[in-house]
Amino acid sequence: MSKTVNRAELLKRLSPAQRALLLKQLQQEAAQTNGSHEIPRRPQAGPIPLSFSQQRLWFLSQVDPDSPLYNVPEAISLEGQLNVAALEQSLNEIIRRHDALRTIFTIVERQPVQICTAARPLSLKLIDLTYLPPAQRDLCARRLVETEARRPFNLTNDALLRATLLRLDEEHHWAILTLHHIVADGWSMGILIRETAALYQAFANGQASPLPELPIQYTDFTQWQREWMQGERLASQRDYWKQQLAGAPPLQLPTDRPRFAQTTLAGARLNFTLPKTLSDDVKRLSDREGVTLFMTLLAAFKVLLFRYAQQQDIVVGTAIANRHHGETENLIGFFLNILVLRTKINGELTFRELLQHVKEIALAAYEHQDVPFDKLVGELQPERQLNRNPFFQVVFAVHSGLAPTLNLPQLSVRQLPATSHTSKYDLSLEFVDTEDALTGFLEYSTELFDAETIERLLTHYQTMLASLVNHPEQSIARLQLLPQQEERKLLAWNSDRVYPVERCLHELVAAQVERTPNAPALTFENQTITYRQLDERANQLAHYLKTLGIGPDVLVSIFMERSVEMMVGLLAVLKAGGAYVPIDPAYPPDRIAFILEDTAAPVLLTQKSLSSGLPQHRARVVCVDDLREEISTESLTANVSPDNLAYIIYTSGSTGKPKGVMVTHRNVVRLFAATQDSFAFDSRDVWTLFHSYAFDFSVWEMWGALLYGGRLVIVPYLVSRSPDAFYEMLVGEHVTVLNQTPSAFRQLCQIDEVSNREVQQS
Repeated sequence: MSKTVNRAELLKRLSPAQRALLLKQLQQEAAQTNGSHEIPRRPQAGPIPLSFSQQRLWFLSQVDPDSPLYNVPEAISLEGQLNVAALEQSLNEIIRRHDALRTIFTIVERQPVQICTAARPLSLKLIDLTYLPPAQRDLCARRLVETEARRPFNLTNDALLRATLLRLDEEHHWAILTLHHIVADGWSMGILIRETAALYQAFANGQASPLPELPIQYTDFTQWQREWMQGERLASQRDYWKQQLAGAPPLQLPTDRPRFAQTTLAGARLNFTLPKTLSDDVKRLSDREGVTLFMTLLAAFKVLLFRYAQQQDIVVGTAIANRHHGETENLIGFFLNILVLRTKINGELTFRELLQHVKEIALAAYEHQDVPFDKLVGELQPERQLNRNPFFQVVFAVHSGLAPTLNLPQLSVRQLPATSHTSKYDLSLEFVDTEDALTGFLEYSTELFDAETIERLLTHYQTMLASLVNHPEQSIARLQLLPQQEERKLLAWNSDRVYPVERCLHELVAAQVERTPNAPALTFENQTITYRQLDERANQLAHYLKTLGIGPDVLVSIFMERSVEMMVGLLAVLKAGGAYVPIDPAYPPDRIAFILEDTAAPVLLTQKSLSSGLPQHRARVVCVDDLREEISTESLTANVSPDNLAYIIYTSGSTGKPKGVMVTHRNVVRLFAATQDSFAFDSRDVWTLFHSYAFDFSVWEMWGALLYGGRLVIVPYLVSRSPDAFYEMLVGEHVTVLNQTPSAFRQLCQIDEVSNREVQQS
C-alpha cells in the first residue's frame, strides 16, 4: 500500500519530462510483472466460470433476454469479384480457432458457467437485393443492417457469431458480422476482420490457413484472472479506487427532458469529423505538453462538461483493451475493462494546468487498471439506481483506428458507418485518429437529449478545442465556447432590450406603492393588506434591522411560516440593504442547522411559535410578532446597488452538500424585464405564492406580483398539499397567474373538467 501512496505523491512533484520517464518505467515494470505470470493452457473439458466482465453481461441478459444492447455489429462493403465459398470457409476456420465463438452459457449448481462446444458449421446467409431498383437497394440494405444489429442472441443455444451477405449487384456485396459482447470486444472485431482477410486470400487461392495456432483460449484467461485477482493484489487496487471514488457525485448535465425512473436505453449516434487543421493543432499541442492525444481530448471534454453542468467534480469512464499479455493480443474474447477518471476542476485553472492534472489522474488509473470494473463495483457496492450506471454516466475514448486497412485480391474493402438506436450511457464521445483527421461519433440517450442539443454540444466542443490550442494558458472558464455566429446572434438579441437594472427590487416595489397605495398587495387566509400597509410594516422592521447592523450584503436568515409577516420580513431585509436567506420550517433539522452555520447570518427573523424549535446557532433572534409599534414607518434609504446581494437560496443537496446560490438585485430585475414583453403583466393580475419561499420558483411568484402592482395570494401550507383545496382557492381568488409543474397543472385541469361536468349536470 505504501508503494501506491509514494507513487501518487511523486507524480504531483515531477516535471512533465520526469512524468514521461516514470510512465515508461511503469510500463516496463508492468510488462515484466505480467511476463512473470504467464497464462497457462488448461484442459477445456467441462463447465468453466465466467470472467468478471462476462458475469455482469450474463446477469443483464437474464433480466432482459431480448435486448440487443450488447450486440457488436460490423458491416463491410466488398466491391469486385467476391469468392463467397472462400469467405464462408474463412469464417468457419475462425470459429474453429477461437473457442469463445463456440461457447454457450448455462447454469450449473446455481452459478453461470461457459461451456465450449464442438464447432457448428456456419452457413453464410445470402440475401439477394438485385431484383430491387438501384435507388432502393442501398436503403433496403441499410435497413437489413439495422435489423440484424437489433436481433437478440440466445446465450444458451445460439452460435454467438452471425454472418449475413447482402448482394446489391454482381460485383457489390455487404458482409454483416454480428457477435455478442460476452464473447467479443472492439479489439476482437479487429482480429476477426484481419483473420478473415488473411484466410480469405489463402482459401481463394486454394492454400492452407497461414495463421498459427493460438497459444491459449479465452477460458484460460478467465480461470487465470479469477486466481490472480485476489488476496493482497486485489486489496491494494481496491483500496486505491475506494479512496479515489469516495463521494463521487453523479454528473448533473442540463437535459431536454427529466430522467426516467428506469431507462429504456434508447439512443442515437451523431458522426463527426474535425477539420484537418484543428486535428493537427490538437496533436501538436499534445506533443508540446508531453501528453497523449487521449489526455488532451479528454481534458477538453471535461472542460465542456464543467461548463455545461456548472459542476466542479467531473467523473468520466473510459475503456481500455486490458490485453497485457502477449498471448491475449490475437485472441477473440471479452477482455475490455473500464477505468473511472475523476477530476476536480475550478474555473481559474488554465487549460495547461488542467491538462497536467488529467495526465496525473490517468497515469495513476493506468497503474491500478488490473482490477476488473465489474469486480470493483461488487467490492465497493455503490448505491445502485435503475436509471444510472454506477460511478459515471459519460464515457470517452480515443482509438487509433477501428478496423485495419484490407487489401484483398480483386476486391475493394471499406468499413460501413455504424448506426445505433441504443445508448448505454447519457453520452459516449469516441474519437478515431485517422491519417487524414480526427473523426468519431457522439452516442447519446434520446430519453434525455434532442438531436439539436447534441449537435450544439459538438459545435461548442469543436469551438473550445480551437480556442484552447491557440491559448492553452487561458483559464478554462474563459475558453471560447460559442462559435462567432452564435455569439453575434446572442449579442444582437440582447442589444435590442433595455433593462432597468439601475434600480433594486425594493425600490421598484416602493415605486409601485406610490402609484397604487390603496390597491390590495397581499392576501393570506382571511387577511388582505394594501401596498401602503405592506410598505409601512416593512419600513418599521427595516429601521429596526438597521440598528442591528444590517446593511449591504449582510445576511438575514428568515425562518417563518407562510404568512403576511413572512412577506413583510423579506421586503424589510431588502429595504435595510441586506440579503435574505429563506429557511423553510418544513426542512429537516440537520438541513436547517447546516444553512444557519454555513451562512453565519448575524440576525434571524422568526415567529414566537417557531423560535423554541431552532437548532443551536449564533444569530440574534428577532420575533416579528414582538416588534414594537413605536418604530418609525417612514421610508429609509439604504446605500445598496443593483450589484449587491438580494438573497441566497440553497440547492437541494441531491448531489452532495447543499450549496448556497447568491443572487443580486440585478439578476432578478433582468429576469422580469426580459420576460415582460411575452407576458404583459399588470396591476389586474392575481398571483399565487404556491411554492416554498426557499425554492427559487418563489422569486418569480412573490416579486412578480409586487413589481407589477398585482395581488399576491399566499397559499396556506395545507392548501398547497391538497389539489382540490388549491383548485377552490384559484377559483375563489380569481387567480390569473399560475406557476406549476406540468404534472401538477394536468392534475388541476382534471379537477376542472370534473367540476365543469358536475355544474352541467346540476
